[in-house]
Amino acid sequence: MELISSAERNLLFARYKHDAFHLELRDDYSVPGEETPFRNWLRGRDVDHSYLAPWTQLVRQCTARGMTIRRVRVITEPVTPYIQWEHALTSLNVEAGEDIRWLPRHLLPQTITLPFGGNDWWLFDDQLLAIGHFDSVGRVLGSQVVLAPDTVAACVALRNELWTAAIPHTDYKP
Repeated sequence: MELISSAERNLLFARYKHDAFHLELRDDYSVPGEETPFRNWLRGRDVDHSYLAPWTQLVRQCTARGMTIRRVRVITEPVTPYIQWEHALTSLNVEAGEDIRWLPRHLLPQTITLPFGGNDWWLFDDQLLAIGHFDSVGRVLGSQVVLAPDTVAACVALRNELWTAAIPHTDYKP
């Protein structure tokens, strides 16, 4: 299986035309650039959010072109400290133009089977999937690109079902 880097995956945003959707399924992410801000937040200190600038700039560029960027975060309740922190920061994503919803795991429709071993994925224009792969301690290894029409169609249907079931960010309180 060939994996592309996070930087290569982010280049896909320049190619898509209408919609990018991200399904997040982890309750904690080991992202090196977030370790210090997360620790500071846990200690009640001021947090420098500059590490988010590349992402929020990308979102602004895409939405300025009329594209949508949407995300559903499937989370376990009670939420982990990481999810509490992520929820507190989500307003920065929303201000940049991203539409984010939350779906407590216990509210997942029982008919749903999560594909790809429960890994996160991006769906671009209902045509291309970028499936995230992680190591045993949760660090991102890269993304697998999938173009198989049947697989993509199944993820489009799943996205639609989860989007409908999920709670808009402004309405979800962890």
